[in-house]
Amino acid sequence: MINQVYRLVSPRQFEVTYKDKSIISSDVVVRPTHLSICAADQRYYTGSRGKEAMKKKLPMALVHEGVGEIVFDPQKEFQIGTKVVMVPNTPIEADPYIAENYLRSSKFRSSGYDGFMQDYVFMSRDRLVELPKDLNMEVAAFTELVTIAVHAISRFEKKAHNRRSVFGVWGDGNLGFISCLILKKLYPNSKVIIFGKTDYKLNHFSFVDESIKIDEIPEDLLIDHAIECAGGKGSQYAIDQIIDHIQPEGIISLLGVSEYPIEINTRMVLEKGLTLLGSSRSGTSDFQRTVDIYKKHPEVVDYLSTLVGNVHYISKLREVTEAFESDLSSSWGKTVMKWNI
Repeated sequence: MINQVYRLVSPRQFEVTYKDKSIISSDVVVRPTHLSICAADQRYYTGSRGKEAMKKKLPMALVHEGVGEIVFDPQKEFQIGTKVVMVPNTPIEADPYIAENYLRSSKFRSSGYDGFMQDYVFMSRDRLVELPKDLNMEVAAFTELVTIAVHAISRFEKKAHNRRSVFGVWGDGNLGFISCLILKKLYPNSKVIIFGKTDYKLNHFSFVDESIKIDEIPEDLLIDHAIECAGGKGSQYAIDQIIDHIQPEGIISLLGVSEYPIEINTRMVLEKGLTLLGSSRSGTSDFQRTVDIYKKHPEVVDYLSTLVGNVHYISKLREVTEAFESDLSSSWGKTVMKWNI
């Protein structure tokens, strides 16, 4: 069959390409229905990744956050019409010690490998996780982002000591919101504090135990463990504050992406015996745990719905450009594309 793929060929310019795909294989065919735009997509769209990266990666279909419906399964394990979340990480080998999302050989959609902006996506069945039938698909569209927080917390659980009375999360954006929410559901008896700098963003964190502006942190405040979701240059200031307020032998889970090296007070890291734990992307097991959380705590989906920003109905290629341009001016939440092209 001929599949249409909508690729970015240069900054702010998409083109349709055609790929001949065979359905005589073990791949499951998925029709994308809802796609979500992420900051990494925007770096390609605007050309801010730099000339060398753009030259190496493009042309490429964007978007690695998405859900869809099964249209064909050669093994008939999935019923036609089943709603699924698509896992963008695609490992080509297994390692007994290194998770699939950290293997350097793994491919990741919309990062040098075509993403979900296609008419149909052909995927290995182990890259699909079934969704509840009644799930809000606009929320489900950015499940991949939720799995980033779930993955980081899963790694934390394996490495942290068991004093987990107070968690601190630095960063009042989307990932900070999700991290606080998941922590509060997994550790309902623990205190979760959000540290941010923008009042209207902090107002969304109604489920946390306390919200504190980063320039108003009490000197004697102590936390057991922390998640840093600030990113950019803000990562340096966030980590510096965390080191000041975290208890000895705590874990600092790093999630904020910084394009440039940042300074860290290693003297106090050593003195307190701290662990800095980096986490990136996620794997199928994280997607399954996230969907299980949706099922067990349906109120999580309700809270996540406050992150749904603009919803764009896509029936023409120019409407994709409009969605990306609109997302650039959005200061809160996720831009979702309802994929009808």
